[in-house]
Amino acid sequence: MTHGHSDCQSLMSELENFEFLVGLVIWQDILSSINKDNKKLQSKIVSIDATLKHIQGVISYFEKHRDEGFISSMEITKNIASELDIESIFSTKRQRKRKKHFDEQDNQDEEMQQSAMDTLRREYFLIMIDHAIASLNSRFEQMTLFDNIFGFLFNLENFKSLDEVDLWAHCKVFVDKFSHDNSSNVEINDFFQELKVLQVALPDSMMSTPEILKFVMDADCYPNVLVAYRILLTVASAETSFSKLKLLKNYLRSTMSQERLNGLAMCTIKRDILDTIDVNIVLDDFASRNARRSIFV
Repeated sequence: MTHGHSDCQSLMSELENFEFLVGLVIWQDILSSINKDNKKLQSKIVSIDATLKHIQGVISYFEKHRDEGFISSMEITKNIASELDIESIFSTKRQRKRKKHFDEQDNQDEEMQQSAMDTLRREYFLIMIDHAIASLNSRFEQMTLFDNIFGFLFNLENFKSLDEVDLWAHCKVFVDKFSHDNSSNVEINDFFQELKVLQVALPDSMMSTPEILKFVMDADCYPNVLVAYRILLTVASAETSFSKLKLLKNYLRSTMSQERLNGLAMCTIKRDILDTIDVNIVLDDFASRNARRSIFV
């Protein structure tokens, strides 16, 4: 009991630390901006053009935040600390006192606080912001490449508005990308003709990419388009899977077993299916199997 009480006291002292509050505020600014980007990418109907503009806007925000954000974070933290009755000072190591001249001011505490704040900005704030900018730039480059290849198939409104010249140019880029040794997954002339028919056949209502694929499969007369949409959704699905794995298996969870990782990844990737399952039925089935095993033992 005494050990648990001391652990609680130790945890409380860490939580009531001004430096800890600064870290929370910095993370809040970063994650709230990234969260908007993630929600936009996870929506069922995504406009790649709008998503690219949004990512570029978030990058610009972080570049500005890199220069101005630390000061604003400090001001917000001081207000929070005041409300929580926490002293707005950084914990610093004791310094050896040196002998001062009679006309020298004693401002050692202020210098130590400024040094601690500069260290936090340099070794924590700037590193986190630079990492966020690098990650967003990487995502922007990936999305740009994805848009160059699949963009004309991804957005129904843009696809239906393409003229024959633009449509042929997109078909050529797609076929060249998935060609090897003069062999391609789709035949370019048939692909072009099928897409021209599909532009007219598709309804004007907004449709997600899986819904367009279902329409093509039900029609059963667009073999090359069917291959193209299957490639598109395979690439998108793989991107989602690896993104989820990156969230689950990072350096903080490096000791996770492979079996547990596979289970969590499957639950996360197939969350739409998981939401339809009655957890109570699964628990009852698991409990009954363990009960039968105990009887035999």
